[in-house]
Amino acid sequence: MKKILSLCALSILLSSCAVTRKIEDENVQIEFLDEFVLAPNISIDNTIVGGLSGIDYKNGKYYLVSDQASNPRLYIADIEINGEQIENISIEQLISLKATQDYSDQVFDLEAARYDVDRDEFVIASEGLIDMGKDPGIYRLSSLGEVQNAFVIPEYFRAKGEQRPRNNGVFEGLSESFDNKAYWVATESPLEKDSGKPKIFPSRAHIRITKFSKETGEPVKQFAYKLDGISKLPINYFAVNGATEILEFSQDRFLILERSYSAGYGPHGNTVKIFEIDASQATNTLDIPRLKGADYKLAEKRLLFNFKSVKDELTEGIVDNIEGICFGPILENGKRSLLLVSDNNFNSFAKQINQFILMQIDFKNKTVTN
Repeated sequence: MKKILSLCALSILLSSCAVTRKIEDENVQIEFLDEFVLAPNISIDNTIVGGLSGIDYKNGKYYLVSDQASNPRLYIADIEINGEQIENISIEQLISLKATQDYSDQVFDLEAARYDVDRDEFVIASEGLIDMGKDPGIYRLSSLGEVQNAFVIPEYFRAKGEQRPRNNGVFEGLSESFDNKAYWVATESPLEKDSGKPKIFPSRAHIRITKFSKETGEPVKQFAYKLDGISKLPINYFAVNGATEILEFSQDRFLILERSYSAGYGPHGNTVKIFEIDASQATNTLDIPRLKGADYKLAEKRLLFNFKSVKDELTEGIVDNIEGICFGPILENGKRSLLLVSDNNFNSFAKQINQFILMQIDFKNKTVTN
């Protein structure tokens, strides 16, 4: 018992320095409103709905992406919001990804998608499969799911490059830029030669967030961001923290989701937080091939919301593997809504759910996305 107490005390001491705890919401305030859990056995066109790693909202419809690499696909859904509640969610259409011959050898492990109304196309982020030498990528899809072309990614993101990304830790977050002329793409984990992975103790874990031109598909800007450490001491020797989604809401200002997971806690191993990023003074790291040893300024971060604060209002107290976030419709009170979705990993070994969360966001600075 003394050993267990000592380990707990050590965990608290170390993680208190490694993770952000203080809420700083003077500029942006987020409030939890409601949760809706989709039944686990819902299927459409003979596919089980799950693995929901991204969500977008345009023209009254929601677009969801499934990260099942063996069958990459998107869904069009209707989410009925009444007041401050989600009344119902219906999955209306499945869009299967169709790779042309030029991309037939790629692994499409989809992690995020945004729908471009003007171009009537999707832009998706894929992690590829680094351990098999398959590159991550950002791709344009037609509204029918056909791969049109790929963005140009820097060499340090390539699976067989000298730098080499970490497997299952590459392109995870995707946001249309505030001026609608570009896309921002965030890696989930640091590149191998940039820095180490987050730890239970304070560590240097810097990811890259890159801006790509819509017109050319070329990278034009980038900044580095420091991930928090692991929130809970893992019981079963596995823990991870990474960035799962981003949203630019004003010039060089973002919301970013961080999801930390520690094994051994059953369905309660996740710690999910929303941060505000200010990258206006951050160094452009696009042309720095290796961050370790380089001189650069990080983007600033402030903690806006920790889902631990509302776990008692969630199904069985579960904060699931939340990976997707988008701005939703204006609420009846005039505030902007946020919709979030969790990836259940098609998990048959532990309880995970298709969890949708409704929140409201209040920007004190009115120069924000409309």
